[in-house]
Amino acid sequence: MKKIFSILVFTAWFVLNIHGQEQKPKLDESDKIGSSSKSAMFTAECMGLVNNPGTDLKWRPVLAQKPVSFRPETPNKEFIKKAKAEKMKQKALTVNNNDSNEKSTLSVTPVVGTNYDANPNNGFSPLDNSMAISNGGWIVSVTNTTIRYDMMNGNNVYYSSIVSFINDTAITHVCDPVVIYDAGSDRFIFFVQESSGLSTKSKLLIFFSKTNNPQNGWWYYKLTGNPLNDESWFDYPKLAVSTNELYITGNLFYDSGGFNEAVLYQINKTSGYSGTSMSWQYWHNISGSPFTLLPVSYGQGGSYGPGCYLVATDNNGSSNIKLYDLTDDMSSSNEELNRYNISTPSYEFAGDSYQLNTACLLDNGDCRALSGFYLNGIIHFVFHSDIGSGWNGINYNRLTVSTKTNESSLFGLVGTYDYSYPSVVSFASSTTDKSVIINFGRTGSTIYPEVRVVNCDDALNWSGSTLVKSSLSYVSYTSSTQERWGDYTGVSRKHNSASPTVWVCGSYGNSSHRWNQWNAEIHGPVTTGISPNSNQADFKVFPNPVIETFNIEFTLNEKTDLEISVVDVNGKTVKELYKGRALKGVNAFSFNKANLAGGTYFLVIKDKTQIFRNEKIIIAD
Repeated sequence: MKKIFSILVFTAWFVLNIHGQEQKPKLDESDKIGSSSKSAMFTAECMGLVNNPGTDLKWRPVLAQKPVSFRPETPNKEFIKKAKAEKMKQKALTVNNNDSNEKSTLSVTPVVGTNYDANPNNGFSPLDNSMAISNGGWIVSVTNTTIRYDMMNGNNVYYSSIVSFINDTAITHVCDPVVIYDAGSDRFIFFVQESSGLSTKSKLLIFFSKTNNPQNGWWYYKLTGNPLNDESWFDYPKLAVSTNELYITGNLFYDSGGFNEAVLYQINKTSGYSGTSMSWQYWHNISGSPFTLLPVSYGQGGSYGPGCYLVATDNNGSSNIKLYDLTDDMSSSNEELNRYNISTPSYEFAGDSYQLNTACLLDNGDCRALSGFYLNGIIHFVFHSDIGSGWNGINYNRLTVSTKTNESSLFGLVGTYDYSYPSVVSFASSTTDKSVIINFGRTGSTIYPEVRVVNCDDALNWSGSTLVKSSLSYVSYTSSTQERWGDYTGVSRKHNSASPTVWVCGSYGNSSHRWNQWNAEIHGPVTTGISPNSNQADFKVFPNPVIETFNIEFTLNEKTDLEISVVDVNGKTVKELYKGRALKGVNAFSFNKANLAGGTYFLVIKDKTQIFRNEKIIIAD
């Protein structure tokens, strides 16, 4: 049968990757509140290159020591416990068992692409899953005891227990792994903490990928988890990067029990990427006594700095947010960590969550900040909170740093589901577009726990949520009436995709009532319309339909360098057709479609700054 092109012009998901540094705005310090203490500068020697072999990829045998069972005592623990009991009474009165989905407010509904079963259960609850994807298409995903590398088609190329991966006889227990991709440096950073819950053993284990390919090994560093030398140990890490530095925050807990304080590690990442002696310092006595500090990286390709921004919410609820400005890199010697209070609609924690076919509840935790990024003067961040009658929902925030104002929006469905442990990433085509994808878990009395995603667009319009992975059963590790959920989900942007594309990971329940990890690609649907560009006056495709040759005629208002490529629906370049100068006036471009198999493609035309045409090509047999 003859192949036919059907050409549709549609609004492109413009891709603008800013490779380079965005200068971090300098804030008006007249309203800063308090200050923080800075340590002396230390040096950490590289422990060597870690590149240990993985296990058999078919059988994937992993021997892991049974995890140490402990849970730190969070601030306001008794208050939260009593308040949650009251909230569960409210929930019981408002359950409507209505198995409906959320109402869309016309935002773009996300679409699930490639997805697969990733790291399996390993005896931990919660699973503490994290993942990152590079521009080269490498995916690194981790859980409390395992690490693996995949390609974008889900092909697994490496799998190991984390303890075997490290191969350090001093490290036998690990937990709270986090992996990020540093788009400005084109490298991965992997973090995991020693997990004995003792100050004498507490360590921060940091791994910098030697190249952009994780299979080429990682430079290994080990920092103390008891920086104050006061019998406290490090827990609950959050990671971010600026142009020159890595930031790790965590909560310190006393050996005797109870919360001590939050700390911020400021680390020279350039040395980490080269495997040389690495300078670092830490901040303590942080103004406002935050519990869980969230540092934020740049939200698209490239980086920002010097220094970084951090946010903190009150875990038991409040009507303000703490904004922290680390004013400079530590090489400046005059950097400060300043605090500002930001007003926001009041928030508080919700009750715990129901599951289908069991009395075992899932723990929703509290309302500490969980995930965020910085882009074009705005800090985007998420946590979960009570959205009505004790039901948990997503609390999404846009904090404009120059004006120190915050805009928030809630997402959920009171009476039916709980929405918990969100993570957020830019889903925009330019730095000025505020669209995001939020990854989260959802459960209720009529469903098992699910992994889902939702889009919130530039105008704060919400889509309906999209199912990524449903559970096979409820989750219950013990005979307890309550099970751990979270403590976080993972999300990572594929910065060089032809259209906004992200990858997510989350926990779902297997048939044995245990957590497993699911990885998935998320992209947007094709829409119709015409994409604006100041250099484009006219554009037409002809003939339509065509038999052999695809023809485009377009008018440019000024000469420019163009790149024209064919990409598939996953954003992978199939063929770079042209790279060179296009002149002012009418230009004609054509190519033979004979080498394209049946399916859907996009003809992407971009200049040095942005994609300004993205033509959908449907080749049907």
